Amino acid sequence: MTAKAIVIILAAQRAGVVNPLAERAGVSHKCLAPICGRPLIEWVLDTVTAQPDLADIRIAIEPEAQGEVSALLPQFAERGVPIRFVDSHTGIVDSVTAAAGDDEGPFIITTADNVLLSAEGFEQIRSALSRVDATLALAREADVRAAHSEGQRNFYQFRDGGYANCNIYGLANRKAFVAAEAFREGGQFQKNRDRMIRAFGYFNILLMGLKLVSAPTAIRRVGKRFGITMEATFFADGGLAIDVDNERTYAVCEALLPSRKPVRNN
Repeated sequence: MTAKAIVIILAAQRAGVVNPLAERAGVSHKCLAPICGRPLIEWVLDTVTAQPDLADIRIAIEPEAQGEVSALLPQFAERGVPIRFVDSHTGIVDSVTAAAGDDEGPFIITTADNVLLSAEGFEQIRSALSRVDATLALAREADVRAAHSEGQRNFYQFRDGGYANCNIYGLANRKAFVAAEAFREGGQFQKNRDRMIRAFGYFNILLMGLKLVSAPTAIRRVGKRFGITMEATFFADGGLAIDVDNERTYAVCEALLPSRKPVRNN
């Protein structure tokens, strides 16, 4: 019998950084900023709590914000999925590790600004964990642009085309946590080539840079570097590569949400 999944939602802010969207909305954290009538994190919780066979949901966020987020949780209680808080740490990897605790997994990790996350995308990630130790989601450039022309402006280029990262990941077991080390410095690899090389290895980056490998092959090679099995999960819905990072993507998500999810009329 497959173990129930543990969901980790990363909701903390970067240390010492005041998020512009939170500041504009007059709230302490970006995850509390409203979009289409609900705080960002509510949209994520609404999708995740509706999924079957979950052990629990763990929200990694600073202690001072836990009370504000806790006030949003009673509406999800009837769905029967326990939700608890874990004190976030400065880095992504340490926050994920703290949220995982001593459990063996599987873990599905997403972010509190991933408001377009769908049940179908979630289940694709869960399904992949029956085959491999780790997975990350990608969407093809054409599909992202079809969802919205301004949804993403940067794409990873491989032999088989451009791809955008989607903010949902799966770790099947504790062994897979070695892959999380790639994100210890915070991601944003396209903006920092040295960070990419340290995470994935120079030869792998060379192959990708010269477009000598396809996206599936590249991800498998990265897994091999870490001594685990790893594959990309490809989302046909390019909108799943769009989350609320800044004013531009906020506007994109605000435009897309009404056609994808029930929106409150306030």
